[in-house]
Amino acid sequence: MVALVRTVAYLGLEARAVEVQCSLAPGLPNFNIVGLADKAVGESKERVRAALSSMGLALPPKRITINLSPADLPKEGSHYDLPIALAVLAAMGITDGEQLADWIVVGELALDARVQPSPGVLLAALHASEAEKGLICPAAQGSEAKWASDVPVLAAPDLASLLNHLKGTAQLPQPEQGLVEEPGKAPDLKQVKGQETAKRALEIAAAGGHNLFR
Repeated sequence: MVALVRTVAYLGLEARAVEVQCSLAPGLPNFNIVGLADKAVGESKERVRAALSSMGLALPPKRITINLSPADLPKEGSHYDLPIALAVLAAMGITDGEQLADWIVVGELALDARVQPSPGVLLAALHASEAEKGLICPAAQGSEAKWASDVPVLAAPDLASLLNHLKGTAQLPQPEQGLVEEPGKAPDLKQVKGQETAKRALEIAAAGGHNLFR
């Protein structure tokens, strides 16, 4: 069985659509993540395994393959934890895979199944608005996501409460729209995901007192 969950990859200030595909197949138990994933994404399988264990769930004794499509697009960051976990749970039949088709999912998982903040939620919310999808994100970033657009937002504090909401046995509160803060004196490079070479050039120019705006 193959389950699909939608998420995004961040390239600078742009969010690209990514499909998380989970396959459960007979064979020796194994858990592989493919699709040009970096080390943080590769470590997702351990966080997912521990999070499910804390909820009293175990991975099935099968070959679990996670493919992040398109496979030639670099995948970086810990925000793939939650979509990978939901794809595995959908493949196991614990949650409804068809219901997840209406959502874009981002979020990092703690070992106790809490959904922790991850960079780029604002970009994911804007992408969800363009794709006419809802957004599932960490509870701590719900107000930020709600501010970006009018798309439905599920701000989950932990994986168990998110599953209960999707099953209809409980309801997550709607996040309130965040307040717009006054802009600082200058842009902050920590808001830029990736683009390491360009950021390094800006840092060198600033350290040398050079003016890049001439």
